[in-house]
Amino acid sequence: MKIQKIDAFGIDKAIGLIWETFLKFEALDYSSEGVKSFQKFVEDKDILLETEFFGAYENGEIRGVIATRNDRKHICCFFVKEQFQRQGIGRKLWEYVKNSSSHNIITVNSSPYAIPIYHKLGFTNTEAEQLKDGIRYTPMEYKDGFKKYCQEFRAMGYEALEE
Repeated sequence: MKIQKIDAFGIDKAIGLIWETFLKFEALDYSSEGVKSFQKFVEDKDILLETEFFGAYENGEIRGVIATRNDRKHICCFFVKEQFQRQGIGRKLWEYVKNSSSHNIITVNSSPYAIPIYHKLGFTNTEAEQLKDGIRYTPMEYKDGFKKYCQEFRAMGYEALEE
């Protein structure tokens, strides 16, 4: 399994995976307004330009996608193809983003379907479920205490252990 940044040539396959998986697992929890809002989001070229996409590849096939904004501080999309779920692909994508982010807090607005998945990855709810433009989500965050400790240690002029 190889995790790598998705370039402009691979973005259409990534968006296809996101949309297909959303329809299968997420759309059931949303009104038609919410489904249309999500579709508008994943088709918005300006948003896509501000988003960093990473894919999990095996045998040349994209099997999962995680997308971040704000310099890997916020996860805006996180999907694994149905036939490859429960094989550790999502965890590998998450570990890649977490380990390559310079932030000790990473946020996500989780769909109802994904809440237990994010909890397993160490996220905690920060607010109650919200509803905006038909999209139901729960704000969550992951706090990396060790990374924060290393950053503070370096700020004091000391050399920190490897993160």
